[in-house]
Amino acid sequence: MVDSIISVKKINEADVVLVSAAYEETASSHKGTISGPKAIIKMLNSQLELFNRTYKTEPCKKIRIVQKDLGNINSLSPEKALLKITTECKKLLDDNKFVFLLGGEHSVSLGLLQALSKKINPKEVTILQIDAHCDLRDNDSDYNDKNISKLAHSCVMRRAHEFNFNLVQVGVRTYYKDEYKYFTNLKNKIKVFEWGNGHKVPTINEILKSIKTKYVYLTIDADGFDPAYMPGTGTPVQGGLEWWYGIELIKQIVDKKKLIGADITEISPVHDSILTEYGAAELAYTIIAHKFQEKL
Repeated sequence: MVDSIISVKKINEADVVLVSAAYEETASSHKGTISGPKAIIKMLNSQLELFNRTYKTEPCKKIRIVQKDLGNINSLSPEKALLKITTECKKLLDDNKFVFLLGGEHSVSLGLLQALSKKINPKEVTILQIDAHCDLRDNDSDYNDKNISKLAHSCVMRRAHEFNFNLVQVGVRTYYKDEYKYFTNLKNKIKVFEWGNGHKVPTINEILKSIKTKYVYLTIDADGFDPAYMPGTGTPVQGGLEWWYGIELIKQIVDKKKLIGADITEISPVHDSILTEYGAAELAYTIIAHKFQEKL
């Protein structure tokens, strides 16, 4: 039998629940993120090395990890999908599980964030967002003239910010004019670390200093990384975080802050390549190991 990072079968035995939310109803460019969660789980089940080079041990032998698949939610409206994700995540949080959401498009993040907002004051939480895009549109009408939604993937951080979560964005390298107006409005108190276009890559310490809260939620859009490392995504943008820079940033965030939730989204598997889903699985395993390092 092949060992798997997903080490238990019963949710009540788990420390971490990987929630698969295969939803892409509002995807605006390349489709395929509906296959992302399954591809990541496959990597965790059979491709990733169990041994962690940082801790010189096999974290999954000491941290109990389980998967929960939300099933066929892609036929739901954005409103109903959000309700489903929020409801299921709240049940897990009420049972004191650490929830790690796997998308799907980025809109699924709002479900876990809404569930968390019922457990902790959002003003005490900073969302650290690794992303090429701001996702601060008010709705998707600028690229969609049918079924316009305020819950589209391009609006997810606008909605989260309206819940009073603090927001720090890393890797941004393209945005809509209204998004620019929104994040440059000082009253919104959003910190954006842009990549390229004359912007110097910030030190990890600069990013850490921008996070004023004890609690952090980590949301990773695959396109936040340079496409050389994560090519399989719905809306790729040239440039982005270098792989080891991203890994070190994530490690330090999790080590120095209190991580209350995380997600990885926008994985759209590429034919004849497992690079993106393998990388997403590696990111997830790294985050979990650092979150539960006291068990190692």
